Amino acid sequence: MDILYLLIPLSVVLVFFILGGLWWAIDRGQFEDIEAEGERILRDP
Repeated sequence: MDILYLLIPLSVVLVFFILGGLWWAIDRGQFEDIEAEGERILRDP
């Protein structure tokens, strides 16, 4: 039972890191034009 006092705060911190990373990626424009990146590798430079 004592381990829950450690695991619950660690899981909350992990969720905040995941949400922060997702917010950072959205803010930087990582998900703006997903189809263009898939087509970019097919084009001949």
